[in-house]
Amino acid sequence: MSVEIRLIPCLSDNYAVLLRDPVTEAVAVVDAPEEGPILRALDAEGWTPTHILVTHHHTDHIAGVLALKERFGATVIGPKAEADTIPGLDFAVVDGDPVAVGSLVGRVMETPGHTRGHIVFLFPEQGLLFSGDTLFAMGCGRPFECPPPVLWESLLRLRALPDEIVVYCGHEYTLSNARFARSVEPDNAALATRLAEVEALRAKDLPTVPTTIGAEKATNPFLHADDPELAARIGLPGAASGAVFTHLRELKNSFRG
Repeated sequence: MSVEIRLIPCLSDNYAVLLRDPVTEAVAVVDAPEEGPILRALDAEGWTPTHILVTHHHTDHIAGVLALKERFGATVIGPKAEADTIPGLDFAVVDGDPVAVGSLVGRVMETPGHTRGHIVFLFPEQGLLFSGDTLFAMGCGRPFECPPPVLWESLLRLRALPDEIVVYCGHEYTLSNARFARSVEPDNAALATRLAEVEALRAKDLPTVPTTIGAEKATNPFLHADDPELAARIGLPGAASGAVFTHLRELKNSFRG
């Protein structure tokens, strides 16, 4: 089934995404960091949003939700666990719930960690995942509201998805993530190649999103926390994967590169 996608830079490094069903002309906005860029993209395409899909409650993902809902009457869908913090929420969803945008049918996956109620939206027939701040290109979100091993378990759920799934994440953090990844996996040839590609894109101010599950499995160290070689390299030989992930996240928090 065909689908149309538009990536919209917002704020300093956020992304919103437009997802359009050409059969019914239904349009979903995935996260709404700010109204202006989204309105300009909609106007350029001549599209009208029917849905707003929210991954989590952080302001840089929901600041434009109410204005867009009031302007277009769009239906707002977001995580039940964060229903009290998302303005204008119409449907509070949980793991496994279907989400229909016209004839496009996705499902909700709960991925707590970055926030306690974070969700992602998987559209399996279209091969699309909207991962918010759970999974980034060569990175992951900070576990603000849950212990780091909770986020690790969420990432394992995403790692189990098919390699060909295309991933739209919530931020343009890829260059910093890639440089950190090289610092902990210097012998990863795929990572070296990808870093060069990312540097070339960012030198032209071009986006590095989307990515794929396969690319992340090959080059994202946060998906390798159960790799004994990585554990040994960061000074935790034989440690449990949750502990390795926790230390990786701490290293990234203090990384400057």
